[in-house]
Amino acid sequence: MKILLTNDDGYYAPGMKVLSKIMAAEGEVTVVAPKKHQSGMGMAVSLGLKPLAYKFLGEKEGVKWSYLDATPASCVKYALNYSFPDAPPDVVVCGINHGSNASTAACYSGTLGAAEEGALNGITSIGISLDNVRPDANFDCVEALFPDIFRFLISHAKPGDGVYYNVNFPDLPPEKIKGVRVCTMGKGRWVKELVEWDPEVFRKRGIPPEYFRGDNEPHPEEGEKIYMMAGQYQDDPENMISADHRMLAQGYITIVAHNLDSTDYIEDERLKSFGIEKDFPAPDQTPESK
Repeated sequence: MKILLTNDDGYYAPGMKVLSKIMAAEGEVTVVAPKKHQSGMGMAVSLGLKPLAYKFLGEKEGVKWSYLDATPASCVKYALNYSFPDAPPDVVVCGINHGSNASTAACYSGTLGAAEEGALNGITSIGISLDNVRPDANFDCVEALFPDIFRFLISHAKPGDGVYYNVNFPDLPPEKIKGVRVCTMGKGRWVKELVEWDPEVFRKRGIPPEYFRGDNEPHPEEGEKIYMMAGQYQDDPENMISADHRMLAQGYITIVAHNLDSTDYIEDERLKSFGIEKDFPAPDQTPESK
């Protein structure tokens, strides 16, 4: 089995190192991951005339390592063009993300953006996250329990139908995890998201600001005021118990099957029922009308 690995935390992230070890037991592994931290990039790609630096870092314990100075989705694009020029990989695996990608975090996630790019190319794709944002997070639960989940998803996947899988692990030791649940994507939003720049906000959570950016002290121009994303999550009271973030909080590993096709078919039919569809008269193409 040929496996492409990427992430949004950067090729050097501890979660990527753990994932490469897990996946090396499943097949032939190639890593093409961002050079720098790329959280929140979704399915963004590095367009235009921006030069994208690539570097092969060598092979270690059977894993081929490289980075691309670009978004996670761009890393997948590069890999499909250059790392797998003759045939695509059998699976794209993205992670292990430092922090949950449950609920509407999935809308912004660079981890899942890379999985979407894989699905767009007809490849079975899986994003994996741990509900712990710290760089020194313990990934023992993923190492112990993800291999069986991976094999199950691979054996039951339908490549080419636009599905990609979002797997979230609670921040618990393996023996404390209650089980696995197939869930719906939770609903909620972040409020008070922009606060004035204060690196201590992240340091208090055990995250050095330089983990996100090398130069962690901004240099504002005259008249500029510096802000940062922090935010408070506001849950939607309409969420059912099967919402992924709620099951995750109860100690379950959650799996949500997302699809590239975001059409709301019920709303489509509702609009049609109101008579919005109509035919316009054909334009008069007679010589006199020109």
